[in-house]
Amino acid sequence: MKDIKLIALDMDGTLLDEHHKVSRENDHAIKEAEKQGVTVVLSTGRSIRRVRDYVVSLQLSSYLVTINGSEIWGPSGELVERNPLMTPYLQWMLDLSKTHKAKYWAVSTTDNWYNEVPEDVAAHEWLKFGFDIKDDAVRDTILGELRKNNNLEISNSSLTNIEVNALGVNKAKGLRRVCELLGVSMENVMAVGDSLNDISMIKESGLGVAMGNAQPVVKEAADWITGSNTGSGVAQAIRKWVL
Repeated sequence: MKDIKLIALDMDGTLLDEHHKVSRENDHAIKEAEKQGVTVVLSTGRSIRRVRDYVVSLQLSSYLVTINGSEIWGPSGELVERNPLMTPYLQWMLDLSKTHKAKYWAVSTTDNWYNEVPEDVAAHEWLKFGFDIKDDAVRDTILGELRKNNNLEISNSSLTNIEVNALGVNKAKGLRRVCELLGVSMENVMAVGDSLNDISMIKESGLGVAMGNAQPVVKEAADWITGSNTGSGVAQAIRKWVL
């Protein structure tokens, strides 16, 4: 059994069910773990704006790794670290999405944008760009173009999307920073996730857990596979390895 001192949880497809809700079982398991002195950290592709309500509901008071590690937030809501995506790269991906008529979204320090961005792109600080592409051929074409650029961190949070952060920005890096601040070793972390943006933290943590609904490559990278997000797989993992 691992000595787990910190639990890192992805949100969509992991902590949250198909209705974007936290099950009662997950809620109870998280709170029991915290009562035993285990720190629970949300490590998500979401921006802080789309995380705060869950933090309040779960009564969490630790660090947050958001936007795949582009931002780290402290226990009092303070910004600890920010890793921006350079504007020229964002503009290039924006043009790429238009060329291939692909849906997209972008996250700035102040807002989330869907299929539109402000006219003066350079006036904003950007953190992540994403594509939402149902057509496999188009998605593969765009992935091929993205991989030619060596300054980007490419992942996904579902089978139909592509998420792009600045090179070297990922959930594992964010968690390492949190562990440094808390004085915890990555060996004492249990990380749980389902998609490509979770692989880095699953591989680098002492115990990497893939959801039952995880993408096959994520399951291959994990030490253990729990139940699905619709079956409170997070609670199952916490009860087996922590409680």
